[in-house]
Amino acid sequence: MTTTFNATTRKTQGTGASRRLRKAGLVPGVVYGSGDAVMIEMNHNELYYKLRAESFHASVLTMNLDGKEEAVQLRAFVNHPFRQQVQHLDFQRVDLNKTIHIKVPLHFINQDIAPAVKTGGGKISHVMIEVDVTCLPADLPAFVEVDLGGLEMGHSVHLQDLKLPKGVELASHGTHTAEAVVATVHVPRGAVEAASTEADAAK
Repeated sequence: MTTTFNATTRKTQGTGASRRLRKAGLVPGVVYGSGDAVMIEMNHNELYYKLRAESFHASVLTMNLDGKEEAVQLRAFVNHPFRQQVQHLDFQRVDLNKTIHIKVPLHFINQDIAPAVKTGGGKISHVMIEVDVTCLPADLPAFVEVDLGGLEMGHSVHLQDLKLPKGVELASHGTHTAEAVVATVHVPRGAVEAASTEADAAK
């Protein structure tokens, strides 16, 4: 399901104008790409709650700008350092016929039944929580699933082990190589110390 939000063209610019917008319950922003950049303003409460949804950060959004719909991606946002207030948002237009590069969240499943946890006493660490992918907007998944059900002690899950949906590829210019670790197992320190004590007592 596509997430939709409303925006209107912002006619005033500058620090003072942005401050007045925020006092009026609005948040300033900009949309750029494939044409001229347009200064926009949006209802603060609408955007504040949408930003709390994982999908708002990792999907193609529908922006209703002055009554006209545009496909966009959220590129950046700024929150107030201590107030629950969004200060600014940046969006980029999306061409639905061109490949996009975006970060998609990872969802980990079957962690509790992994042999490393169930019988090995290990604890799984999620080294990554999202992954860089490229795909057409229509193929963009809401998340990438990571099945940890077969993870053994001493083993890890790497980027190259992920099963990506059809039409989705790891971004070749991402920050990680195919061998980068997504999840790994370690034995809690207390368990190591307990095992060491038992071994010493058995001598």
